Amino acid sequence: MPELPEVETVVRGLRPILVGKTIGAITMRAPKSSIVVSPTLKLQQFEKLMTGRKVTGIARRGKNILISLSGHLTLWVHLKMTGHFSWVPKATPIDNHDLLIFDLADTSRHLRFNDYRRFGRLRLFRNDELWQQKGLVELGPEPLEITAEQFVALCHRRPRQIKQALLDQSLIAGIGNIYADESLYYARIHPRRLTTSLARAKLTELHGHIQRILRRAIRLHGTSVDTYTGVNGQTGSFQSYLKAYGNEGEPCERCGAKIVRERIGSRSAHYCPRCQRLH
Repeated sequence: MPELPEVETVVRGLRPILVGKTIGAITMRAPKSSIVVSPTLKLQQFEKLMTGRKVTGIARRGKNILISLSGHLTLWVHLKMTGHFSWVPKATPIDNHDLLIFDLADTSRHLRFNDYRRFGRLRLFRNDELWQQKGLVELGPEPLEITAEQFVALCHRRPRQIKQALLDQSLIAGIGNIYADESLYYARIHPRRLTTSLARAKLTELHGHIQRILRRAIRLHGTSVDTYTGVNGQTGSFQSYLKAYGNEGEPCERCGAKIVRERIGSRSAHYCPRCQRLH
């Protein structure tokens, strides 16, 4: 699933394409399960409600994309596993998995939302209802905005395994498997260490690694280890710098021990058993 750097890359790719443009028409080919609208709106009117709206801004919150529209509406997009946007000439043949097609006024190109696994979600809400919705209301702070002191306080709030804590979007929003594994590797923290067992200095160090890694991944347009690409089809390049994630059986660059992969809860964790000791 795309994480903060990948979603931020998509948002930055969408802004010059969409902001200030008017949606001339919408072609909806998505299953009903992929489209959610506010209870005060009607699903049958989705295309009508979108048509003629001007895109006024695009933002990211955690792993969510928020496309602001004129008339106090927001199109809220979650890419899930395989959702992505493409900016293509209108004459480009429609793919079976192109679920939503934006026909923008005064341009010869389409913006298409493609999702072959169809787990992605497109939600349309009134702005005054948006931030009360499950999936947004419970999100924790942004990892690039939270201070070290705030991060330490969150981790020390109650005992839990640090890897699971980093993946909890209600604790901190936007981090997933890739960047949790990489941050813990650099901080030399075992993913099963309890948050309350980690000293303030160690958590402060981890906070610094999280921010440094996320910023570098954004500069490199994210990590392409599966299907992720940016709006123009460009792949990320941070995968060339991964030290732990996906490197099971490979030697640790620091000590030579083999990176292991272990199931923690419902997710996997990659770490060095020598550099990241549990005890």
